[in-house]
Amino acid sequence: MKVLVIGSGGREHAITQKISESPRVDKIFVAPGNAGTSQIAENINIRVDDIPMLVAFAQKEAIDWTIVGPELPLVLGIVDAFENEGLKILGPNARAAQFEGSKAFTKAFLKKYEIPTAAYEEYTSLEAAKAGCAHFDYPLVVKADGLAAGKGVVIAQNEAEAFEALDDMMAHKHFGDAGEVVVLEAFLRGYEASILCFVDGETILPMQAAQDHKKAFDGDLGLNTGGMGTYSPSLKIDDAMMARIQTEILNPFITGIKEEGIDFKGILFVGLMIEGDDINVLEYNVRLGDPETEVTLPRLKNDLMDIIEAIDQQRLNEVTLEWSEEHAVCVILASGGYPESYEKGKVITGLDKALNGYVFHCGTKMVDGQVLTNGGRVLGVTALGETLEVARQLAYEDVEKITFEGMFCRTDIGVK
Repeated sequence: MKVLVIGSGGREHAITQKISESPRVDKIFVAPGNAGTSQIAENINIRVDDIPMLVAFAQKEAIDWTIVGPELPLVLGIVDAFENEGLKILGPNARAAQFEGSKAFTKAFLKKYEIPTAAYEEYTSLEAAKAGCAHFDYPLVVKADGLAAGKGVVIAQNEAEAFEALDDMMAHKHFGDAGEVVVLEAFLRGYEASILCFVDGETILPMQAAQDHKKAFDGDLGLNTGGMGTYSPSLKIDDAMMARIQTEILNPFITGIKEEGIDFKGILFVGLMIEGDDINVLEYNVRLGDPETEVTLPRLKNDLMDIIEAIDQQRLNEVTLEWSEEHAVCVILASGGYPESYEKGKVITGLDKALNGYVFHCGTKMVDGQVLTNGGRVLGVTALGETLEVARQLAYEDVEKITFEGMFCRTDIGVK
């Protein structure tokens, strides 16, 4: 079997690693890939949004399955383009990808199908949005409706900050078309949790929960990031809580997409905010999360290709996910200055000495035989252990062996 993985981050490296362990897979291509994927697959220099080129490559190489990592090509309709050519691809089509491509679409869906979420209003004019701020208390969440590379969400502490965010999104077009519609949303307190699910349109099958750490610095201080580390399984979500999530969050999603005639096949990422007995949906993503994937897939015992084919054939109800009893911890090594401005092209050393688990490449490139930094989040150092503490210890042992100029990480991943 030939497989094409689309993307260049740690999530895609983890996907590539997982499918490389399948006895059914003979050859893996990654477009465009990174220095890590090049060690276990063949990188192809095609951008994730160059859909015609990706289709042509899949046809030329007779690719059996394509797996899409990032959200952009999904929202752009890559699944529709591949399926129109009779090519197998894992991911939701363009209509289903609106769950990530439009926050207003998702909030309306949540409200219609009585899936708990924060109170909200949507606006298409700057003046109306500013007037709407009076309907909410502070802090207030201001969201650009469309894709904004994870940066289109502002938690405003007062009216001045809310107005500034609205000006940036709607008047100054800092996020392009993504800010033509904005959503104002009540601020929720509690702790975040991530549930990744396989979906075949009839059945939604959750993976074991992961716990992300969003803030840049120890103690949950600093700016929000794409994720500075994660661990799995979550110690905060027990069987009783998971049963409630299935009943109150996941099952109504399936009911809703069937009633709406939305053909959703692929991955649903459910971002939750939990406080006491209250469970609310923060967001839907239509692909695997990053860095959640880096602790989830290493613990999954099933052959990922078997699950993908079950999704295609709507046989997820026949699948039982099997999990390692070990705990997994992933520590992100980031470039100095992240999540704001940072430099690229720094030489990374010590990768050959980090042998306790996996080093997933999030933002790297290979130049003249050297691995260089090529992003804000550079590496995801993952280790597994009998307990969470053992996994933490092994991961941080490997972290100590890796260096590049400006490197920083949180030292408290998994402590809470």
